[in-house]
Amino acid sequence: METATGKTVDFHAHPLPGSFLAGMEALGIDPVEEDGFPLPAWSEQAHLAFMDEAGIDVSLLSISSPHLYSGDGPAARAAARAVNEDMARLCRNRPDRFRFAASLPVPDLDGALEETAYALDELGAAGVKLATNMGGVYLGDPALDGLMAELDRRQALVILHPCRARERPVGVITGAVAPMFEFPADTTRAVLNLMAHRTLTRYPGIRLVVPHCGSFLPYMLQRFIGISRALEGTGVMEPVDARAEFDRLWFDLAGDPEPAALKSLLLVADPGRIVYGSDYPYTPGPAAAGKKRALEGREEYRALMERVCRDNAAALLGG
Repeated sequence: METATGKTVDFHAHPLPGSFLAGMEALGIDPVEEDGFPLPAWSEQAHLAFMDEAGIDVSLLSISSPHLYSGDGPAARAAARAVNEDMARLCRNRPDRFRFAASLPVPDLDGALEETAYALDELGAAGVKLATNMGGVYLGDPALDGLMAELDRRQALVILHPCRARERPVGVITGAVAPMFEFPADTTRAVLNLMAHRTLTRYPGIRLVVPHCGSFLPYMLQRFIGISRALEGTGVMEPVDARAEFDRLWFDLAGDPEPAALKSLLLVADPGRIVYGSDYPYTPGPAAAGKKRALEGREEYRALMERVCRDNAAALLGG
């Protein structure tokens, strides 16, 4: 795979092509009902203008939430195919600025394997995007081992994006507006499930990028290590080297890295495994560009941001 040496790469950027909107309609998914959050406006021209403003050379595009699955396997396959072909066209139009991570119709395993091959081999996708849970099936579930084995064989780049849990509390704001709490909670839930099932040790070729400064993982890591050790031999969990599993992860800076999230992440993560993410357009362009400039302007983060945006990006894309 071509590397991005010397280029600033955004690993957390979302297009909203017409095929994505049509796919949600075909699957009966209402994005506001699903996430409690309206879809932002998006266009290729506006995205390029944001990149120029923020000093981003390349955006790795991936579809955000909602995940395109509602129990109808054939419809989900068709939706994923249409979205991936749309994103491939975007990348062919501007190969200097855009690359993409393909959407897969998981938990339809056969459909996901077929789309993986088509997207990576025919469309030139840089990797795949997986949701934290897909139809209620979480990453780390043994039902997904066949897909994990194929991604491992291909040494695939996997962009993780949150998706709300299928069951959520009612009558509380955190259950109503998914980006506020459910997204980081479900990200943490999915990654802990991956770690508990030793997924990244069993499939070490997968390069998994966890969003939003690791979500709640900086807090949860030591707690998970302690509790998993206590559970060894009880039948609840198999023995797992949680620290070794965690150290195989990559992280992006999307969301609100300041004032606390990035500091927390740096307490537990290797700075060489952190990459940049804007979350554009769900984070509006001026706000996303301002957050990036603020980090680059802080003396304590100046050297880190150079590494994050360029060196780490080249290492991750280079495989």
